[in-house]
Amino acid sequence: MTWTRSCHEADAEPMTETTITPALDPTALEAFGNRLVGSYVGAATTLMIALGQETGLFGAAAAGPATSEELADRAGLSERHVREWLGSVTTAGIFRYDPADRRYHLPVEHATLLTGETAMNQAVLAPMFVQLTRHVPAVGERFRTGGGIPYDEYRPEFTDHMDMIGRWKYDALLIDAYLPKVAGLVDRLETGTAVADLGCGTGHGLNLMARRFPASTFVGYDFAPDAIDRARAEADEWGLTNVRFEVSDVRRLNSPSTFGVITAFDAIHDQADPAGVLAAARDALIPGGIFFMVDIKASSHLEDNVANPLAPLIYAVSLLHCMEVSLALDGAGLGTAWGEQLACEMVRDAGYVDIEVHDIEGDPFNLIYAARRPEVPA
Repeated sequence: MTWTRSCHEADAEPMTETTITPALDPTALEAFGNRLVGSYVGAATTLMIALGQETGLFGAAAAGPATSEELADRAGLSERHVREWLGSVTTAGIFRYDPADRRYHLPVEHATLLTGETAMNQAVLAPMFVQLTRHVPAVGERFRTGGGIPYDEYRPEFTDHMDMIGRWKYDALLIDAYLPKVAGLVDRLETGTAVADLGCGTGHGLNLMARRFPASTFVGYDFAPDAIDRARAEADEWGLTNVRFEVSDVRRLNSPSTFGVITAFDAIHDQADPAGVLAAARDALIPGGIFFMVDIKASSHLEDNVANPLAPLIYAVSLLHCMEVSLALDGAGLGTAWGEQLACEMVRDAGYVDIEVHDIEGDPFNLIYAARRPEVPA
């Protein structure tokens, strides 16, 4: 873009804007076009993975090679729909197809990542993305009006999705991978202490800890009644007497010097007042108490996230949900990609000391943050 004016100074013509179209780089044009098409193919494949997860087709296919008729019979589904679905997931490279016997095969490596009640099952992510697409028109409107989308607009489906995504991950990693990262934490839980979990959701993580550490007592706070009902039901089913759940806004946590440990799993960045929640948690800890936070693995600086293959997903989930539910309460709208640098700064500003950050083997999405309330001065 250049600025020009008349060469006759006496005419005093106003400056006008002219646009020069740059020459196109055919290689760059083709590369980006292919990338766009790849994005659309990936989006379509995500929808197919969601259908495979919700209809049980992946589990049925893991039993062995099958024709479309055999697979439909196994899953109790319409053959015509199964056949078209197979066309998509086969051309996407998820299934193998043998035209000689018309059988489709789900390789064991693919089945490992698409089936089973394990932390390796990545098919559970797809239904969440499908659900979030329903909010695209409302988010588009917020671009024009500002503000956010209340959390109630995402329920109950989002509660279900987050429970499914977290449940098997916590089963595999919480007790053996997450908690041992912080020196002294497991010993404190073994000996017995009071624990609070902020934004506990359906409470599965807290119930796991309550079952593993019977000498400690646990309370989970969340403002979603449906999630709390499910947390209580699981605690009752497991016969746990050392855990309880309350419908509560953690911004109003008022329990000075009560807890030896406070946890927050992927919850702080969603808060309307994250700084206030962090400060309230500090005040609710006993001196020397441990604040244990699991949150998204990202940088606070966009330039550092460009090379992160998960970054487009992180920012998209932020825009379609995490940022929205905070802004709907006139909140800070930190978003999912608030990042390690800002997280450490906010924890430090809230009055914690001995801040640690740990990677988690087996969980590429998250980091563990640990900090302590200062001891009472001598």
